[in-house]
Amino acid sequence: MIKKSLKTPFKTKHNTAPFSKIKNEDFLPTFKEAIKQAKKEIDDIATSINTPSFENTIVALDFSGEQLDRISSIFFNLNSAETNETIQKIAQEVSPLLSEFSNDITLNEALFKRVKAVYDSKKELNLTTEQQTLLDKKYKSFSRNGANLSDDKKSQLRAIDKKLSQLKLKFGENVLAETNKFEMFITNKADLSGLPEGAKEAAKQLAESKDKKGWLFTLDYPSYIPFVTYADNRELRKKITLVAGSKSFKGDDLDNQDIVLNIVKLRHERANLLGYKTHAHFVLEERMAETPANVQDFLDELLEKAKPAAQQEFKNLEDFARELDGIDQLEKWDGSYYSEKLKQKRFSLDDELLKPYFKLENVINGAFAVAHKLFDLNFEEIHDIDKYHEDVLTYKVTDLEGEFVSIFYADFFPREGKRNGAWMTSFKPQYIKNGENSRPHISIVCNFTKPTKTKPSLLTFNEVTTLFHEFGHALHGMLANTTFPSLSGTSVYWDFVELPSQIMENWCYEKEALKLFATHYETGEVIPMDLVEKIKASATFHEGMQTLRQLSFGLLDMSWHGGSPEVITSVKAHESEAFKNVSLYPETKETCMSTAFSHIFQGGYSSGYYSYKWAEVLDADAFEYFKEKGIFNKMVADKFKNNVLSKGGTENPMTLYKRFRGQKPKPEALLRRSGLIGK
Repeated sequence: MIKKSLKTPFKTKHNTAPFSKIKNEDFLPTFKEAIKQAKKEIDDIATSINTPSFENTIVALDFSGEQLDRISSIFFNLNSAETNETIQKIAQEVSPLLSEFSNDITLNEALFKRVKAVYDSKKELNLTTEQQTLLDKKYKSFSRNGANLSDDKKSQLRAIDKKLSQLKLKFGENVLAETNKFEMFITNKADLSGLPEGAKEAAKQLAESKDKKGWLFTLDYPSYIPFVTYADNRELRKKITLVAGSKSFKGDDLDNQDIVLNIVKLRHERANLLGYKTHAHFVLEERMAETPANVQDFLDELLEKAKPAAQQEFKNLEDFARELDGIDQLEKWDGSYYSEKLKQKRFSLDDELLKPYFKLENVINGAFAVAHKLFDLNFEEIHDIDKYHEDVLTYKVTDLEGEFVSIFYADFFPREGKRNGAWMTSFKPQYIKNGENSRPHISIVCNFTKPTKTKPSLLTFNEVTTLFHEFGHALHGMLANTTFPSLSGTSVYWDFVELPSQIMENWCYEKEALKLFATHYETGEVIPMDLVEKIKASATFHEGMQTLRQLSFGLLDMSWHGGSPEVITSVKAHESEAFKNVSLYPETKETCMSTAFSHIFQGGYSSGYYSYKWAEVLDADAFEYFKEKGIFNKMVADKFKNNVLSKGGTENPMTLYKRFRGQKPKPEALLRRSGLIGK
């Protein structure tokens, strides 16, 4: 029996997850029961005596396993945001079971036969565009996962998928353990020179929480980033930078080198088994970019524009460091420090000047105000639904008529059981069933600076843009309005999914938007417009270097997945080769990015990291449209809402984009915004 606490629909307000009633020991038996239930639903479809139809096969398939999907969402979201050893152990047990179940579907011959029968008769079915998309997606989910393979090759595929699911989990666990393991205690006050008061106070509070005297710094971003950006002590910057850069690259039991090599070899083997040249060829077939050659051309085109600018910026930074402190060779642990000093000199602007204007609560309300002006949404904080940690904020989202749109969870501060970074996720998708529009439950998770005893949570400008970025993803989920769950919200091509998030960052640079929320936390004074002008002017500071950095990650990703990994024996040597044309800083033998590159080895970005830059092209082009008409122009906002945010994956993303914009996106918009070509 499925445990009562995990039986859906939940007998809770808006069918929200009853976190307080869920016990860790409930998960494994519930997963097993839900898989059993989902298998029966699949078998009923596969063995039906009725002639295969769109409704009894394709639609039935899309709505099958609803119980399992809800439980999986809850469990794996907890594993990212509030994990512990027990949950991690369950994840290792459950992941192979889910992988096996997934294969049970895609390798089910009777089921595929029915899907294929519907697919082959699609011309006679008079389907809507959304139905046609669902049919294509379901057919491809079989053909791209081995349905046309012989029995022995199907067995091979099952074994590969099972192993990959375990390796990816282990990769992430090792990175999290490495992040949590490192603690840098400082007892000499002189070693804090250069650090802002807020960073020092947070470090002191962290030390006290461990019953230690002094100041504690960790690899969590709100601790790590201020230290490498402001600490005058070069040796300590070096120490923490090398530790951060060598996560899971120390040859111990948390080492990920063999895991990386095994993952890329298994992915390549899987792609070959399915008839694709490489893993990248397999992945990109279902992306806007379409082929590895197109991705390479895209990255090379941007590299051609960015590299000369990056090299000049780096030379200027070296000259500045030499002139200021007599530094002969700029190293990785110097970059953020001297960049910040040069930025302050050039723009008289630093994050410590800005932070008082970006109290977390005000920024949240600012994001809500922007969403209200653009998309007619209202956000009300509620206290009558469960949350998985006391830090989590919960909101009810409604439209102008007061109709329920979504539940929204927001989780902002780092803690031990939470992985680094920021992400959006969902606890329940949107769909229409039996005439009822079932609304989504959306969450964003970040790692921002915590409040201290004397100050509220004051965000760096980078944290402000991160919040708006994740909130953009959340809007994509909240405003979903499709029939089928697998096409809803962020279920779009991977190189399209970053458009809604990245476009929202643009409002952080606009006076009209900043006036809504950027007020001093003590005086209530609106951010001075000269600071706003400096924010805008500094937005393209070191854009060449930033672009080169992003491109280097995309090139590293493609180097792992766009060729045969059989020849790769050393993770470090392979990475160095991939970086040789994009490196500015000297090589450090102790560090390796790949062993902690969670986006491509744990998350879903393999052969897809380029999509951040791809989406920047889309967002720069899209925001030019807003700028032309006014950043809160309702006509443009409605077109974006109706053609992008609400449509999910119901149509080809380029079709949706052109319907919104009236044209294909142009890279020149990004290059103009970045200052890499003239306005």
